[in-house]
Amino acid sequence: MNKIFRFLAMCAISVALATWSMAWAQSYTTVDFPGATLTILTGGPNPQGVSVGIEVTAGVQHGFTLTAAGVFTAFDPPGSTLTSPNFISPEGMIAGQFNDAGNVGHGFALYKGQYTTFDVPGALCTALSGVNPLGEMTGFTSQADPGCATPPFESFTVSKQGAITSFNPPGAVSSLASTLNPSGTVVGTYTDSGGVTHGYQLYHGTFTSNDFPGSILTFNGGINPRGDIVGLYTDTSNVSHSFLLSNGVYTSFDPPGATFSDASGINPSGTIVGFYIDSANVSHGYIRTR
Repeated sequence: MNKIFRFLAMCAISVALATWSMAWAQSYTTVDFPGATLTILTGGPNPQGVSVGIEVTAGVQHGFTLTAAGVFTAFDPPGSTLTSPNFISPEGMIAGQFNDAGNVGHGFALYKGQYTTFDVPGALCTALSGVNPLGEMTGFTSQADPGCATPPFESFTVSKQGAITSFNPPGAVSSLASTLNPSGTVVGTYTDSGGVTHGYQLYHGTFTSNDFPGSILTFNGGINPRGDIVGLYTDTSNVSHSFLLSNGVYTSFDPPGATFSDASGINPSGTIVGFYIDSANVSHGYIRTR
C-alpha cells in the first residue's frame, strides 16, 4: 500500500508543547514521472542522490527510482500487480510492498537488483516501510485485508537477527510503523479508541505520542539519523499540510500551489521528499531543500 492510500485508510478509522513556526526561504522541485497520472516520492535522496517513489501509468501502480541526474527507472517485483516502495536506505536498499495476482500484500526488499520477499508469519498481508544500516526493519500488517489497504493495522519491527516484534502503542486500536533511523528510533502513526490519529515514536521500548499543535490528525512519515521527523497534519479546516519536527519545534510547509501536501521522508542533510495535490487534483512528487 502506498503512502497516500495508507494515510486515507488511517482516516477511515496530547497536545505538543513545542512551538509552531512557518517555513521560509526553501527551494522546492516538482517531480513528475513521464507519462504518469500520479507521482509520489517516498524516500531519499540517499548519498548517491537516488530517490524512490510511486507512479501510476494506465491505471497500474509501479515503483520508480530517480537519480540526481534526473533519470527515472520504473520497477516491479516479479509477479507484482501493484508496487509500493516506501523507503531507500543510504546503501541503496529499497523496502516496500507489492500485491500479487490474488491481491495479497507482501513485503519486499530490493538491493543491487535482487528482490527478497518478506512476510510476517500468520499475517493476512505484510508491508515493509523502512530499513536502517544495521539491517533492522519496520513495517505493518492488516488484521482485516489481504491487500493491506484496510485497517485495523499493526506495526512491527524486525531485528538484525530476524526476530519479528508486533505491537501497537498504548491505547491504539490501529497503528502503522513508517520507518526507523540508525539509533533504532521507530516513527509511525496510531489511531486511538476515540478515532483520533496521532504520531508516535518508539525508542528502546518507550513510546512517545506527538501531535502537531492545534491539529485534528498527525501522521509521522519519516525520520533521519539526527531525529528530525517529517509527516502530515490536518488543521481544523480539514486541510492537510506537510510538517517538520526538529529540536522540539514544528514547522508547517507546503509546496507552491498545493491544496494538500505530505512529507514522506527526510535525509541526513535535511532534504525532504513527499507529494502534493494541486488545484486540478493532480498528484506530484516534491523535493524540498534548504
